[in-house]
Amino acid sequence: MPTLPSGTVTFWFTDVEGSTRLLERHPEAFRNAIGQHHAILRDAIEQNGGAVFETLGDGVYAAFASPRDAVGAALRAQHNLHEASWGEVGPLKVRIGLHTGEAELQGDHYFGPALYRCGRLMNAGHGGQVLLSSTTAELVRETLPAATDLRDLGEHRLKDLQRPERVFQLIVPGLPLDFPALRTLESFPNNLPVQTTPLIGRAREVVTARGLLYQPETRLLTLTGPGGVGKTRLGVQIAADVLREFPDGAFFVDLVPVASADRVIPTIAKALSVQEATNRPILDSLKDYLRDRRVLLVLDNFEHVLAAAAQVADLLSTCARLKAIVTSREALRLRGEHQFPVPPLSLPDRSRVESANQLVRYEAIRLFIERAQAAKPEFAVSDRNAYAIAEVCHRLDGLPLAIELAAARVNVLSPQALLARLEHRLTVLISGPRDLPARQQTLREAIAWSYDLLTPDEQMSFRRLAVFVGGSTLTAAEAVVDEGEPGRNLGVVDAMASLVDKSLLRREDGDGEPRFRMLETIREYALERLTDAEEAHRVRGAHANYYLAFAVRAEDGLVGGAQAEWLDRLKEDHDNLRAALSWFARHGPTDAGLRLATALQRFWRARGYVAEGRERLAELLARSDRTRSPARAKALHVAGLFTSQHGDYVEARVLIAESLDICREIGDTLGIGWALVDLGIVTRYEGDQVRARTLFEEGLGLMRQARDTLGMAAALGNLGLVARDQGDAETAETHLNQSLGLWREVGDRVGIGWVLTGLAMVARARGKFDVANRRTEESLAIWRELGDRQNTANTLSTAARLARDQGEYAVARERLAESLETFKDLGDRRGIAFVLEGFASLAAVEAQPLRAQCLAAAATTLRRIIGAGPPPAWRADLESTLEEASRGLTRDAIEEANTRGRSMTLFEAVAFALDETSPPRA
Repeated sequence: MPTLPSGTVTFWFTDVEGSTRLLERHPEAFRNAIGQHHAILRDAIEQNGGAVFETLGDGVYAAFASPRDAVGAALRAQHNLHEASWGEVGPLKVRIGLHTGEAELQGDHYFGPALYRCGRLMNAGHGGQVLLSSTTAELVRETLPAATDLRDLGEHRLKDLQRPERVFQLIVPGLPLDFPALRTLESFPNNLPVQTTPLIGRAREVVTARGLLYQPETRLLTLTGPGGVGKTRLGVQIAADVLREFPDGAFFVDLVPVASADRVIPTIAKALSVQEATNRPILDSLKDYLRDRRVLLVLDNFEHVLAAAAQVADLLSTCARLKAIVTSREALRLRGEHQFPVPPLSLPDRSRVESANQLVRYEAIRLFIERAQAAKPEFAVSDRNAYAIAEVCHRLDGLPLAIELAAARVNVLSPQALLARLEHRLTVLISGPRDLPARQQTLREAIAWSYDLLTPDEQMSFRRLAVFVGGSTLTAAEAVVDEGEPGRNLGVVDAMASLVDKSLLRREDGDGEPRFRMLETIREYALERLTDAEEAHRVRGAHANYYLAFAVRAEDGLVGGAQAEWLDRLKEDHDNLRAALSWFARHGPTDAGLRLATALQRFWRARGYVAEGRERLAELLARSDRTRSPARAKALHVAGLFTSQHGDYVEARVLIAESLDICREIGDTLGIGWALVDLGIVTRYEGDQVRARTLFEEGLGLMRQARDTLGMAAALGNLGLVARDQGDAETAETHLNQSLGLWREVGDRVGIGWVLTGLAMVARARGKFDVANRRTEESLAIWRELGDRQNTANTLSTAARLARDQGEYAVARERLAESLETFKDLGDRRGIAFVLEGFASLAAVEAQPLRAQCLAAAATTLRRIIGAGPPPAWRADLESTLEEASRGLTRDAIEEANTRGRSMTLFEAVAFALDETSPPRA
């Protein structure tokens, strides 16, 4: 793309007149014509030194360093469009707007009022017309091409702009000169309020809503959404954009001051200057006035006068050419009503790391920047503050009002400081512009307006639902909201349905049961009301107990055929489970917290939350009274397993040993069995296969004594892995197949996948690569379906070794890279060491011995840090591969590569492994 100019820029905006109708009549031909249209415009822009920075539908937006070049591009474009053949769609008539002004360039996006003025200028024109602002006209007047001229069209108030603009038309030789009057606010009767700031984003919503209003069957369009989402601003903009469709005018009716529903019709009549007669109902007079007129009404803030909806319906049914846009926090529920939920502004995905240049693509970020620059002209977004800006916008749910209030604070707070204060956002976001309605000058007042309109039972449900973090199912909501109200039917389902209607609660449909969620800004207000009502402690306790019971059910569900479903359910409610864990940690009983944490162990391991699980268990164990209970014993050995997965084997051994002691004290045979198996796993990781085998055999005996199928399957599987590490493939296969049979018996797919991976490595050792490949793919399919990242990464490492052995080096590298990225995300240092060794082995067979030595040394250093060597068979395989590849290298070259590998940080080693172009090479 050509370099975009910065500083003072001449903007060039276009669109095709009547494009919607042309698309409906000639869909295929119009799409082809638009392709030709784009080519003509791009040619004109590029031939005159401009650069296209965005296309939206049939609109093309370009920037020029010189206003004269922009005029030259407009001349060339209109001539070529006029001369082109357009087939059955007929000539495409394109309007062009030119305006010059200061603009900030961030990546490939511009910011500043100059863009919006150019867009509004273009919208005022007609197809084939080129319009210039007074600024651009003055700059080019003395340098216009021969035979061209400017026609002064006078001052006009453009849509959504505060001050009028003097508009000039470019007179193009050989092209039409005369056009209808400009489509400005003065062209049609209206009282639409002047907007002092441009509308940021919302292009998609404006286009969609405008299309709905153009449909003959749409008489009532209701924009719904929570307070602060921008319904009024959007409604006014839509009305301004469709003015030409209503020759008798568009009229804005503010219903906020209207105290009762019976005053709605008189207020509408007053806006239209319809006089109230003493001997006749005002509704009849209003009907007579509107009966034959093509008028658009914008009825703003209808939620508190819903009783007047029937009169609005009567008005619409009587006046066939009347249409209405209504903004309300809930629908009017009239026949023929088209409800249009207004969403928050678009936000970046929190799971992706994006630069400042990438973040400005999102509407919420752009609004923050625009409003921040209005408060502090020198404000700029950079990679230093981009994360904070994005997170502020996320914390504010993409609500325009909240973002505007927050951005105004940059005159005293940096985005980073603002973010730090947003834990209590309702106390930070105050003192909005004085010309806003009182209910919108603070975010709290905007939400309070809706809360005050609720019935007492709706208010109770609303504030109690605030204890849910990240939403809830209807079942969970009923259980928690009704808690502590014996014999009283709160009607939770009806209350929730009403809260959804009133935009205070959002219904989110997915594959399973619908979920209901509050925006976080609304939830904070509800939590304040919960505290004021002195219900917080009781309701939060009920919430924690519900999710403890839920987790215990899930623990059983994670063994058997419904594992994937339960993992997904736990993921959906992970934030609620975290809240419950925090409650038990602070308020007790800690045994309940320990039971909840251990019930989540399989979920945490499968979905990559081992680090979090380890931290949660450490906190709960530290806060507990050290009672030698079964809950504490189980928590200790789960904490030990999690600790071992991060390579901290000394600490892991201490934790599991204490668990074993407790189980022996209280006579928990099954617990002793599991503790022995877990201790054996840590011992195997440490490289002591003989001791590990003894521990697994002891554990297996106790599991058989307790007749625990899962325990026997786990012990046998681990015995198989020890035999494999010791080079006894036959014994390994026997134990693993016995384990596989038991896992299949209980339908545990996690166990099945784990054993299949072990069997794959045994088949590899026997040279049965077809069997090994098949087992690996079966295992991978299970992990991917379950969303188990830990085991996916482990099995990808196995698959990479198989691919390497079969000479498929590109496949091996791809699978190692995916495995390494996953282990890195999970913080699994033991897994990272395995994959670094896998990369070393691959480099060796690809005749890159120095690279191989460097990677192996980095892995050895990491293993020394975590205190765990590789299994003997694995180590022997790597050493022989390195020795063979390094023949012919000098001792000094090998030592230099080893020194470099040993000196690498963990992040450097990972980056080196993933970048196959990095030296050293032989």
